Amino acid sequence: MIKEEHKERELVDRLLLKNQASWKELYNLYAANLFTVCSRYVREKEDAKDILQNSFIKMFHSITEFEYRGIGSLRAWMSRIVINESLKHIKKYAKLDFTTELGTLADTVTDEEPDLEQIDESDLLELIATLPIGYRTVFNLYVFEEKSHKEIANLLDIAENSSASQFHRAKSLLVRKLKNHKRSAI
Repeated sequence: MIKEEHKERELVDRLLLKNQASWKELYNLYAANLFTVCSRYVREKEDAKDILQNSFIKMFHSITEFEYRGIGSLRAWMSRIVINESLKHIKKYAKLDFTTELGTLADTVTDEEPDLEQIDESDLLELIATLPIGYRTVFNLYVFEEKSHKEIANLLDIAENSSASQFHRAKSLLVRKLKNHKRSAI
C-alpha cells in the first residue's frame, strides 16, 4: 500500500512538471476506467471518446490545482472531471428534459429487489445504458457517484424532488429490464 501511494505521488509530481511521458503513463493507467465512467452517462462511443479527450486536456491545464490526499485521490479527481465533462455534454447536446419522461413510468418503488449476483456486471451496465437519459443520469449520479438528490438537483439545474422521482423511476424501470433479461437468459 505504501509502495502504491509512493508510486502515485511520484506520478503526480512528474505530472506537475508537465512531463509528457508521465501524461502518457497516466493515460495508459486510467483511460479505460475513465472511458467506462464516461460511457455510463453518454451512449455514443465517439462522444465518450471526445469527452475523455477533453477531460484529459482539462486535467493537463488544471493539474496545478490538484491536491494529493493519498492513494485514490488522483483517480477521484480525474473521475470528477470526466463526470463534469459528461454532464456538460449532456446539457449541451442531449437536452435533458425531465418533464417528457415523467409520464412514462409510475412513481413506484418495487418491493422485490432483483438478485444482482445473477447478472454479469457488463450486462448490468448495458441495461443501465438503455435507460432514458434523464433516468440514467440521475441513477448514475446517485448510485455510482453517491451524490445526494440535493447535489444532483444542483448539478442538473432541476428540483430536488425531480431528482428523487427520476431515481425511483429509473430503479423501477431497471428492475423490469433485469427481470426481462433474466427471463431471456433462461
